[in-house]
Amino acid sequence: MKKTTNEKIEMYDDKIKQYRNKKKQLIQQNKTAERKARNHRLFKRAALLESMLPDTIELTDEQFEMFLKMTTANDFGRDKLSQIKSQVSAVPNIESPQAGEA
Repeated sequence: MKKTTNEKIEMYDDKIKQYRNKKKQLIQQNKTAERKARNHRLFKRAALLESMLPDTIELTDEQFEMFLKMTTANDFGRDKLSQIKSQVSAVPNIESPQAGEA
């Protein structure tokens, strides 16, 4: 039995709704993955900092912020960061597989 034009329209409307819902799900999954990756990076870096500078554990948040500003937010710190970033960009990332590999 052939579908009427209105039935076809309804069918396509349903498909549009399904695709929109799928799009929302994918966007939410992407946001969740990005948030988890950011949280992992923050925890890992904080743990690294505390392991290298255990005396900072006792500092208040304000004292710790002041310590970071005094030791890193200056020309020396910016120069060192720039040097590290240029070295990293010159070396290929061996942790993540290249496109096409898996």
